[in-house]
Order: sequence, then C-alpha cells, then structure tokens
Amino acid sequence: MSKKLAKVALVLMLVGSALVIAAPALAQEQEEGEASVAAKGSFFPGKTAANLGGAIGAGLVVMGGAAGIGRIGGSAVESMARQPEASGSINIAMIITAAMIEGATLFAVLGCFIASVK
Repeated sequence: MSKKLAKVALVLMLVGSALVIAAPALAQEQEEGEASVAAKGSFFPGKTAANLGGAIGAGLVVMGGAAGIGRIGGSAVESMARQPEASGSINIAMIITAAMIEGATLFAVLGCFIASVK
C-alpha cells in the first residue's frame, strides 16, 4: 500500500471515529420536557438512527466474520499444500472453526437487528 493511500485511510478512520464518539452527545442534547427528538427537527427522525446503527453494525459483523473465515480457509489450504498427508484432519478442524465463527456472526447480526427494532 502506498504511503499516500495509508495517510488518506488514517484520516478517514480518525474522522469516522470522531463522528462515532460525538454522535451520542449530539443526540442527547435535548431540553427537559420535550416529547421526542423528532419534534425538535433532528437529522434522524423517529427510529431512523436505530435502524441505521443496526444496519451498520450488521455490515461490520458480516465483514469481520468473512475476514475470519477467509483467513481460516487460506491457512488451511496453505498447510494442506505443505503436508498433504494431514489434509483430512486439517479439513475437519477448518470446517469446525468456520462453523463456530459463522455461529458467532449469526448471533451478532441478530443482536444488531434486535437492537434496531427496540
């Protein structure tokens, strides 16, 4: 990766982190006695922010699960290429580990959807 691209990625990560940190404080700036943030004319009326947060969370969870399963598959193929006689046990261990990651990913995605519904 070039240094310029790395700097741009770092700046984007810092800006995104600042927005994530500042968003709850901005969302909680409402006066006492007001019925809802939507009555104040907020940027996200109603449950839009919760739905957006659930969608972003589910997307991040799926990307993390895909990265984990990809690493497992790549490492398993590489180790099978180095020791073909152990390919059976490596394959079984790979499938079990991938199933565990897939299960954790499924529960996390369901948690994101439930959090956005409430």
